[in-house]
Formats: sequence, structure tokens, C-alpha cells
Amino acid sequence: MTAFRKTRFPHPDAALFEAAGLRWLAEVDGGARVAQVRHVEPGLLELERVDDGRATPAAARAFGAALARTHAAGAPGYGFVPGDTPLFMGRLALPAPDPAPRSWGEFYATERVLPYLRRAVEQGRVGGAGQRTIERVVERLTDGELDHPQPALVGDGVARLHGDLWNGNVLWPSSGEATLIDPTAHGGHAETDLAMLALFGAPHLGEILAGYDETSPLAPGWQDRVDLHQLNPLLVHTVLFGGSYADAAVAAAAPYA
Repeated sequence: MTAFRKTRFPHPDAALFEAAGLRWLAEVDGGARVAQVRHVEPGLLELERVDDGRATPAAARAFGAALARTHAAGAPGYGFVPGDTPLFMGRLALPAPDPAPRSWGEFYATERVLPYLRRAVEQGRVGGAGQRTIERVVERLTDGELDHPQPALVGDGVARLHGDLWNGNVLWPSSGEATLIDPTAHGGHAETDLAMLALFGAPHLGEILAGYDETSPLAPGWQDRVDLHQLNPLLVHTVLFGGSYADAAVAAAAPYA
């Protein structure tokens, strides 16, 4: 079967970053299946071609369990990026923080929320009371007030994240085993991947979460933190597309301000 060729990247090095992320995720025994890298060079990524069909409840539950094992494989620190390039997210290049943040809240505030809030303010898409609301959440994150436990198998460590786990990046081939594509892989909090699945409506999400929780029990109160973990992708979409995403980002931040 011919390979899938991808040539549209915000920067040629983004192809190298994506390939490194796919290979890092694929290292996990029993983890979520990942599209195999056939060839990569600056500006060009060739992957195995994966047919995309329809998810079944059984496949969704199995995917949840596999994703839990991927997260549990861990990362050296918050913001860790595999490979030798920055992380590319929404056309912004974000190098791995040095030194690594001491907590998830510090990482999420300074490396994921603030860069996109600043860009959204510069674009005139967020301002006034909305800007102050998100800035208040940044303060609470940085102070550690919003830190919370990882799922059980991750424990006190850092999760190995796909990083852009919306439903379009999960393919469901006829074999039934979900296959991941297009990561922005990094070290972070496992609930971020799960919140991203919920943001745009993954098929059989309840089964995915059940399979995950059976394998690596989620920390108490995780349902109350979904909006918090969706703040970064909503700000990314605000910067890229504007429109109602700015209002959605402010609404997501409000309960935590």
C-alpha cells in the first residue's frame, strides 16, 4: 500500500517534530497504536496509510485502556518534547522549557495558556474582562492552587501525551484498533488528552473513558476539571480562527478564576 505523504507544515522542522512524537508514542508496549513513520525530512512526512472506518464500543473501550498505558509510560518532565526541534502548536514554535517547570500548574500557565492569551490579545480577539478572567486563572495555576493528581498508573510522574487528541486525530481502521496521527507529543497531565477528546466529541467517549478508568483509575473530581484542560486548545483555536472560540475560552476559564 502506498504511503500517506504530508507536506503542509507551519515550518519545515514541524515534520521532524511530528515524526519524533509518533515514534515516542509508539515505544510503549501495549499503548495506543500509532501510524508508523516511513520516511521524514524537513517539510515532508510519509506515514503508513491507515483506512478510517467507524468506531465500535468495543474498539473505543480498548483504545481507552491502551491510551492509559501510553500516558503511564511517562516523560522526563513537564513540557518535555521528544526529538531535537521545538513543539509546534497552532503555528507557534514552543521550545521545551528550561529549566523544566516544577509543577503542572506552572507548566500549563506559562507554556500553554499565556503564549496564546498574549497572541489573542494582540489580535484583539480577547480583552477587557475576558482577559482579566484568564489572567486570574494563570495566577492560580502558577501559585499551585489548581494542581491535581494524575491518573493512578501515572502516579506522581508526568504523563506521555499525544497533545492534540481531538477526534480527527484518532482513526478507526477496519481492524478495529484505533490509530493515532498528528501528535504534538510532550510531557504533561493525562487529563489534557482526555479533555481534548471531549472537546469536539469523540465517538463512544463514555466507552473510551470507561476503558481508561478500568486500567488507570482517574483522580477524584476529574469531571470538574475538563474545562480547565480545554482552555489551551480553545485559546489556540481563538488565535487561529477567532469567532466564538474566544468566548468559549473565557467561559472555560471562568469557573477557575
